[in-house]
This record gives sequence, structure tokens and C-alpha cells, in this order.
Amino acid sequence: MANGSVRVRFCPSPTGNPHVGLVRTALFNWAYARHTGGTMVFRIEDTDAARDSEESYNQLLDSLRWLGLDWDEGPEVGGPHGPYRQSQRMDIYRDVAEKLLAAGHAYHCYCTALELEARRDAARAAGKPSGYDGKCRTLSAEQKAAYDAEGRESIVRFKMPEEPITFTDLVRGELTFTPDNVPDYGIVRANGAPLYTLVNPVDDALMEITHVLRGEDLLSSTPRQIALYKALIELGIAKEIPSFGHLPYVMGEGNKKLSKRDPQASLNLYRERGFLPEGLLNYLSLLGWSFSADQDVFTIPEMVAKFDLADVNANPARFDLKKAEAINADHIRMLDVKAFTEACEPWLQAPHANWAPENFDRAAWEAIAPHAQTRLTVLSDITQNVDFLFLDQPVEDEASWTKAMKGDPVALLTTARAKLETADWSSAESLKEAVLAAGEEHGLKLGKAQAPVRVAVTGRTVGLPLFESLEILGKEKTLTRIDAALAKLAA
Repeated sequence: MANGSVRVRFCPSPTGNPHVGLVRTALFNWAYARHTGGTMVFRIEDTDAARDSEESYNQLLDSLRWLGLDWDEGPEVGGPHGPYRQSQRMDIYRDVAEKLLAAGHAYHCYCTALELEARRDAARAAGKPSGYDGKCRTLSAEQKAAYDAEGRESIVRFKMPEEPITFTDLVRGELTFTPDNVPDYGIVRANGAPLYTLVNPVDDALMEITHVLRGEDLLSSTPRQIALYKALIELGIAKEIPSFGHLPYVMGEGNKKLSKRDPQASLNLYRERGFLPEGLLNYLSLLGWSFSADQDVFTIPEMVAKFDLADVNANPARFDLKKAEAINADHIRMLDVKAFTEACEPWLQAPHANWAPENFDRAAWEAIAPHAQTRLTVLSDITQNVDFLFLDQPVEDEASWTKAMKGDPVALLTTARAKLETADWSSAESLKEAVLAAGEEHGLKLGKAQAPVRVAVTGRTVGLPLFESLEILGKEKTLTRIDAALAKLAA
């Protein structure tokens, strides 16, 4: 390990919206860097002009900031190994490719796509490996000149060694790949554009990355990169081969790998629903890692203090939305009330709020907040939980109305109104006693007695504690809404 200091990297491509599998990879790299006192390098792999977008690039930066996953080197931070966008490093890759060619570690391949496919088909038919067969490895100068004269295009291929490649994966232990499973591979396109297979290891070498923690889907490319590293070390470009750790797949519905196209994979979905960054990161950390046998809820500093690659599991991890929501709910309850009220603010304003801005009563919101905090799963739940405080009339919900207004609701509401009229409105307990007394007069327990009152006042059959809600709403609005419900029942 160079200088004994851990250097990890997170290097996404700016295509589409960030997804939770990508965030899990970023989190594990970040946590390992912070746990070891190492360096987190953030690099953008934007060499695919057809797919990359500036909008996606900005979303990546914004998402990492929202999650609190900061970086020590990279875009907007700088560092000694910049630039940190691959699109700005093309001269570096061209120079390395030329050095690999000159040293005999790479060669020009003139095979056409049709020729390659025909040879692959023949190999498959003969029961042999169907990877590249090395046809252009030993072309003479005359053959190359003839192909050039024909106008044939050529790609650059890296020459793989003819012996097995063995390495110790930090998650999976010792792995060996035989030569027939890792044929020579392309590193530069015919148009001169460098491929991921070249730029990724070159950047890791020049940025002195010591640990490559990435998804299991990239495991098959590791022997190629190790061989390339050896060549880069020989050329004086790399100092060492980094340690590799391949993180387990995140599985979605039907035990299939969670893909970017799965709705539940989008990071934006959780942000828009009002997951706390801490709650989402807590859950994502459990996809392949364990804090302890009996504790699933913890703070991010606690995670950093305990994070060890030895505790990363190689088995696939299943994304469980209900568990993610439950952990987020725990983190909402862990906030102090002031932080909770501030976190909810976006959902109390347009476009989420369905009340007029001038109807928002901050004193009422701050009074109800402690009662709401214990009941939310995600922050966006707050809007419909407190809308009765700020609407001129409660939400019309016929299903709730029908469910609550059974038996003789007119008699009950009339009695409840009379008792609430004379109750002490500075005490939720007094309001509870008033409704309880009304229920007793009609042979109803509190649960049945309060249901029509709740729907009349809030529009819903479930919600925040009723009597605290009535106290905050106030006597005048409460009685006016009960009168409106009685009028509706009479009609």
C-alpha cells in the first residue's frame, strides 16, 4: 500500500438518474476511507459522449452532497491528480496506449466484426472458448502494411499473459482465472477513442488508488486489469496493483439483480418521498454488510467507526422496501424536535401543500410536530397528517366518512359538541373526557365515540392523536366543523 495510506475511488458514469446500487458502492468506499483516515477520490467516467450528460453529472454531485458523502479529491474540490473528468484526460490515455504498443504489451487488430463473429461461431461449434483467438497478435510488418493499404481500420488490443492470474479478493478470497477465460481485449477503438478497459486502470494507477471497491458485475474484468497494471508498473506508470473487493449484487423483485430500470432503484424516488439521508444510508449499508448481529439501526458516524471490509458479505443482498421504510422511521424519531420541524418544511410548502400559503400557522405546526414525529415513515407523510390544521375545510374522503358515520352519528356528534362546548380547551385530557362522556351516554367506548368526531374535524379515520389535534386546532374551528358534519348528515 503506497505510503501506508488508503486511497479509494468512486467513479460513476453520468448517465441517467443515480440509483441505490451506485449509492451503496459510494457509501462503502466513503466509509472505508473515513474509517481508515484515508482519501476518497471522486472521478467522473464521461468518455461515452453518446450516453453521458451534463444534467446527469450535476445530479450525481447534488445527490452525493444531499447524502453527505463528501470527497477529498475530485470535481469542485480539485487535488494533485486532476483533472477528475475522463473527458479532460484524453491526451493521457493516448500517450499510455502508444507506450503499451511500443513495449509490445499491445497490438493493432484488423479483424472485422464479421470475421470475429464467424470465428466465434466456429469455436462454439467445436466446443472451444469463443473469445478473441489472437489472430492479429503476430502479424508481420508486411501484413500490417497490406491491411493499411486496404483501408482496414484497426483497434488496439492488450496482450494477455499466457499463464493463470490469481489474486485475493477482499470480499471473496483467492480467485484464479485461466488464460482461455481471459482473451486479449480491446483498449482503444478504431476511431482512437480509449475504452473503459484502458482508462479505468490508467486513472487508478495515476491517482495512486490502493483499494478498488466495486460491484460484483465487474469481477470478470479484474484479471484483465491486473495484467494491465503489471505492464503499467513495468513502464513506470503505476506503482502497485491495488487490492480489489467486489461487493455483492443488490437484488430486487423476483430475486433478480436490481437494475437502473427498476422503479425502486432510483435514488430520486427516496429523496422525493422524504427519506432522511441518514435513514437511507443506514439501510443501504446493510446490503452486504452488518453492523452487529442484533442491531440494524445506527448513526452514520457509528457505521464509519465499525466499518471493516472483513465484514462485507459475498452473498447477494435483497432490497426490502418495507425494512428501508422502518429504518427511516427510526431515524425520523431520532431527530430532535427542532431538526424534525425543519426537515419537514419542504412538504409544508407548494407544490406538496394543498392549502393556501397564508393559511399556514407556524405556531400550530410547531405545537403538532412532536405528535407527528412518532408517526411518520417518510417526511412526505406529514402533508396529509397536518392538512386539517391549515385547510378551510377538512379533506372530503367519502370512504372515511362512510366508515366512521355508522349507528346514530347525529346523536353522538350532537352530544359530543355540547360537552366540547363546556370543556377546558387548554387541556387535551379535558377534551378526551368530553368525548368519552358523550360516548358513554350512547353506550359507546372511546374508540367508537371518537371516530365520527375525527372524521368531522380532520376528514380521515386515522391520523395524529385526536385530542391534542383538537386542542391545537382550537375550539371555534372544531365546533364549526362538527356543525358542518351535522348539516351534511341532516341533508
